[in-house]
Amino acid sequence: MINRFTSCLLCILISCSAFSQNNIHVYPTNWWIGMKHNNIQLLVRGDTATFSKRQVKISYPGIRVNGTHTFENGKYLAVDITITPEAKAGTVDINFIQDTSRKSVKWALKERRKGNGTSFAQGVTSADFIYLLMPDRFSNGDTSNDHVAGMKDQSLSRDSIFTRHGGDMQGIINHLDYLQNLGVTTLWMTPVLENDMPNRTEHGYAFTNHYVIDPRLGGPEAYKKLSDELHRRGMKLIQDAVYNHIGLYHFLFQDAPAKDWFHQWPIFTKPNYKDQTLFDPYGSDRDRKKMVNGWFTTEMPDLDQANPYVANFLIQHAIWSVEEFGVDGWRIDTYIYLDLPFMNRCNQALLEEYPHITMFGEAWVHGTVNEAYFTRNTINTPFKSNLTGITDFQCLFNGIQPAMSSPSGVDQLYQTLSNDILYQEPLNNVIFLDNHDMTRFFSQVNQDVAKAKMGIEWLLTERGIPQMYYGTEVLMQGISNPDGWVRLDFPGGWPGDKKNAFTGEGLTREEMNQQGLIKVLANFRKTSSALKTGKMMQYVPEDGYYVYFRYDAKQTIMCIMNTGEKDVRIHFEDFEERTKGFTKAVSVINGDAVALSDRVIIPAKTMWVLELK
Repeated sequence: MINRFTSCLLCILISCSAFSQNNIHVYPTNWWIGMKHNNIQLLVRGDTATFSKRQVKISYPGIRVNGTHTFENGKYLAVDITITPEAKAGTVDINFIQDTSRKSVKWALKERRKGNGTSFAQGVTSADFIYLLMPDRFSNGDTSNDHVAGMKDQSLSRDSIFTRHGGDMQGIINHLDYLQNLGVTTLWMTPVLENDMPNRTEHGYAFTNHYVIDPRLGGPEAYKKLSDELHRRGMKLIQDAVYNHIGLYHFLFQDAPAKDWFHQWPIFTKPNYKDQTLFDPYGSDRDRKKMVNGWFTTEMPDLDQANPYVANFLIQHAIWSVEEFGVDGWRIDTYIYLDLPFMNRCNQALLEEYPHITMFGEAWVHGTVNEAYFTRNTINTPFKSNLTGITDFQCLFNGIQPAMSSPSGVDQLYQTLSNDILYQEPLNNVIFLDNHDMTRFFSQVNQDVAKAKMGIEWLLTERGIPQMYYGTEVLMQGISNPDGWVRLDFPGGWPGDKKNAFTGEGLTREEMNQQGLIKVLANFRKTSSALKTGKMMQYVPEDGYYVYFRYDAKQTIMCIMNTGEKDVRIHFEDFEERTKGFTKAVSVINGDAVALSDRVIIPAKTMWVLELK
């Protein structure tokens, strides 16, 4: 009888069948008929140091070999092929011939996934609510993959913040009802590709094979099942892309095609972490090179995306991932350290194949000019980014964080939003309170429940795409030094957990109230045209008292934030531009109503979300 682990392993072998013959590996592992990107560069890794001397023959109707390329490492060949419109789905024999020796592999040409732009590759917009989680730390739904024989990291201990804990994609599937009921529309997981490194593999950012889904998370079948389950519910899937670097044990580094696939330095050299070098009109090439070409750690070799073979490998993998797994959106790690012309090319390739897909890049910078440079903007610079969206660190660092720190801090939030003139599409910015790399929001506000509530109300009413980190809904805490403390297990994800956020068992009253607040506001947001896509108007704050509106022709939402230590009396007539024609305001949270002619008082450290009637 085949056990669950063996079944999982067989799925991996079947999905990567091109790998199994003659120890010859072909990337991408398959392609599709009817793609706009029908000129493909196959990277072939052979079994001997003289493999590149072989001739390539493909006799398959509709496939044409255009040429081959060799590298320093004789094991590798790049094969340029065209898949013509006449090609039919089937199994392609790729033959490698030298004298009388012939070796071959079978390579799959598939029918396309149905529903481009409707049931997948839909894009993630301001109408969505993103939930970010780490699969290893969310829920263990399949204990049979906790250990996978042959992988370098065999750790499994929930007592350590740096080892694997056993969470997987089946655990996520088991709790999609919870996420959907919470009001979540979109799932973003930290990377799910194979990370066959000796340690610290829980985060997923050190790939060792682009075409293998990590079997400890459930492998390709679990990823497809998760994607299908999300789409069946009308939800969406974001894939976390890492173009900047790979893991030290990736075959592309351990047995590299050529040295120029990676940025080379005489000694280990880190980036200078100065994004300004990329747009500074007075900047030096030396500083720009260090910013883009430096390695984060010795464990993560830095890829050279300006190398055309590297670029082809990465772009084709991006397209392959969307088609193979039904991805809807793309989060791009360490965007500011990448070769930006390459990124424009990669983004454009995805948009050409999937016109509705969206991408947002991680731009951990300080200053709205700095941030806007990396996405579609209105700045007059020689380089123009085509990235559809950005992670809005400015609304965090210069917005909600100072607003929660002192009454005068809300002025910075006002100022930061006034700089939206720099973005072509500020609604595409992803706003957030925290993530997997930084101190959790509840710890940022020193466990102040009132401020934690205000943060959520801001997150779900501000312009942009709201993203919430797992556990924020139950006031999880953690300081980011070291980062393992902000990546603790979600309560209830493992049998025997004393606290269970899925069922409410063991939660405190404050935790349940926060969870309930999010459920009410996020589900209201699903049907609120004003909050999803409406315009915004804000008023100059006074002593920590800040008012903004989200509105369109159908609906007006008034948001009143009192970040100060004193109660404030509200005069609705002060905001006549937006309140004119309305007679009452109804709380979105609890349904309480007040007449706009009344003089009402908003307590200190309180935010109201009101629908005007």
